Amino acid sequence: MAVLTEEQSLLRDAARTWTQEKSPVSAFRKVRDAAAPLAYDPAAFAEMAQMGWTGVIIPEEYGGSDFGWLSLGLILEETGRTLTASPILASAAASGAILLGGTATQKEAWLPKIASGEVVGALAVDEGPHHAPAKVATTAKKTGAGWTLDGAKTFVLEGMAAGLLVVSARTSGNAGDEDGISLFLVPAEARGVTRQALKLADSRGAANVTFAGVELGAEALLGEAGKGHALLEKTLDRARAALAAEMLGSAVQAFETTLDYLKTRVQFGQVIGSFQALQHRAAKMFTDLELSRSCVEAALTAIDNDAADVSELVSLAKAKMGDTLHLVSNEMVQMHGGIGMTDEHDAGLYLKRARAQETAFGGQAWHRDRYARLQGF
Repeated sequence: MAVLTEEQSLLRDAARTWTQEKSPVSAFRKVRDAAAPLAYDPAAFAEMAQMGWTGVIIPEEYGGSDFGWLSLGLILEETGRTLTASPILASAAASGAILLGGTATQKEAWLPKIASGEVVGALAVDEGPHHAPAKVATTAKKTGAGWTLDGAKTFVLEGMAAGLLVVSARTSGNAGDEDGISLFLVPAEARGVTRQALKLADSRGAANVTFAGVELGAEALLGEAGKGHALLEKTLDRARAALAAEMLGSAVQAFETTLDYLKTRVQFGQVIGSFQALQHRAAKMFTDLELSRSCVEAALTAIDNDAADVSELVSLAKAKMGDTLHLVSNEMVQMHGGIGMTDEHDAGLYLKRARAQETAFGGQAWHRDRYARLQGF
């Protein structure tokens, strides 16, 4: 496990207390059953912003605390435990893009608003059913002193809640080319932007976003025109590592809930946890969780240290965490037997969330392939 500072330990403990008391799984059920327009509780998100969670990775000069990505991961692990729905991850990813490639003016314009929770940010990257950051067909054409944006993005996480979209667009080349990709900061309410809410299996917020002749000023360009692929990958790596931390929390809670059940459920006159076959399966989950935690914390720490192997560690973490969460969420349903198949039990909620988390920002196969390529295979 990572060695935490006193501030990080306090942050983790505060997040754990708040999520368990103010945002248990029952709170997510209420949001789901009410079909909340944003797929989260705005009042709960406002509390998170007041506690400073929306500004954890943002420097103090822009209203944040600059605690880093590992600290954000500690928070997301706790929200993952209780399936707390919030746009913290999406906003952090957008903030990461601005911190990495933004000008002083862009940082001053957007980061304080994101840190305070006034604005939700989101990444608008993929254009099909699968994660493929380089397959960009959305175009941004130079028009006078600015740009005109045309195209569409799919499965934009927190797309309906976002006030700011970080959009990848092609300023030259063809879909699939790494060269020619540029990133733009697009206000979600800009003329020509339309959003369609999606209903996902995990009942979390997402949208398809269309850009039709969206006129942007020169200040909308994030980084250098046509050279945005490297910036996009760095941004996505931060989103992937943060998502892996949330997945870790979901997996740990699913395992602990299942373990408690194994210790109390009696069948054939015995507690089912005494059956050796189930003990072996529980041991497998435990060891995979420990290894996954090491991978996730290594990736987040590498980001904070600006290490040279961030991409490798992030893909390792996302792939391993995806495999582990897939296993644990399946076992949670199976070991609970019939009750695990019902909507009244939490097992189904964790399984559905797991499937959505696995595919977001690249699934296990995608990241294994990327890891192999980065290793030179």
